[in-house]
Amino acid sequence: MADLHLTSATNPRLKGLVGLRKRRTRENEGVTLLEGYEELALALDAGVRPRALYTCDDLMLDADRQQDVVDAARAAGAEIVTVARAAFEKVAYREGPDGFLAVVPSVQAHPRELDLPERPLLLVAEGVEKPGNLGAMLRTADAVGVDGVIAADPVTDWGNPNVVRGSKGTVFSVPVAAASTSETLSWLEERGIPLVAATPDTDVMHTDIDYRGPVAIAVGTEKYGLTDEALAAATTRVRIPMVGQVNSLNVATSAAVLLYEAMRQRGVRG
Repeated sequence: MADLHLTSATNPRLKGLVGLRKRRTRENEGVTLLEGYEELALALDAGVRPRALYTCDDLMLDADRQQDVVDAARAAGAEIVTVARAAFEKVAYREGPDGFLAVVPSVQAHPRELDLPERPLLLVAEGVEKPGNLGAMLRTADAVGVDGVIAADPVTDWGNPNVVRGSKGTVFSVPVAAASTSETLSWLEERGIPLVAATPDTDVMHTDIDYRGPVAIAVGTEKYGLTDEALAAATTRVRIPMVGQVNSLNVATSAAVLLYEAMRQRGVRG
């Protein structure tokens, strides 16, 4: 079957892509948007099977060389739709699109669906509001080799295009889940996984505890931190030393500091 070619941004198919920027639409349809050649390549390597791939040769860095991703998406069962440049630029959600925009199944799971090793390292992000921060945490989680990232009481969904973008596609390679804080804490307790809570209200430095066993590291919002419920459930509370004038770090930065300390203690070498 020949590929479909679209030239107008008012085409119903392309208007449908714009509609996927809304969380309710994504959840109702069970799909999300994945934009970018590198992000799509990583997702395909992780086993993602796109429903459709929209491409624009005029926007690609090297259309001939990047045909590999188009071929891989086609082999995975994706419908290939070519789009005229002006129309593609209108439906793309990021500035400077590179000619790749795919519709892929949403990534949603409950913590109980995570397949964990005997000594898991987990990250719990409670109530984190900004998609970019969630995406940045996923990139760190991928680099460190985290076994799962759980969004507790999530404000946004894992399928938010800006989470996907901020994660550089690692939302499809790192096991992710979402649940309420209560469900997350109960699940951790059932699995016997200690919870390390990041908070400035403790004298215990983040380097003073042992991360070598099963452990879940929890970070909260930049404004309020972790909830009382999460702090009460923590096995240990730790703080990151700060000598400047501000009283908090960016939450993605805090998560990175803690995860890399865990990586160091576990003897992981990149």
